[in-house]
Amino acid sequence: MRISIFTASLGLIMCTMSLAAGAPSRPQTHTVTIEGMQFVPEVLTVAAGDTVVWVNRDLVPHTATSKTGNFDSKDIQVDKSWKYTIRQTGDFAYICTFHPTMKAMLRVKQ
Repeated sequence: MRISIFTASLGLIMCTMSLAAGAPSRPQTHTVTIEGMQFVPEVLTVAAGDTVVWVNRDLVPHTATSKTGNFDSKDIQVDKSWKYTIRQTGDFAYICTFHPTMKAMLRVKQ
């Protein structure tokens, strides 16, 4: 009897752990602040399906433009934001087209 209860309990624990491990995580929202003529953080790692919000806290308009054309915010005016849901995995370098010395990296994992 004790062995049966132990075996059943162990089976339940293992099943619960495998379900938790295999369950996809919920999409998250991440924020990149544009301030002081830079993207903060400069490197951001997210999961496919997550959303990134760029918030312009600087004194002039900026863009968040992928060097490979995957995304382009166009103008993000002062105290405004732009959001993008990432679908493709990979590393995406991006810049501000108005200020090309402003560079950052978006790393998208599965």
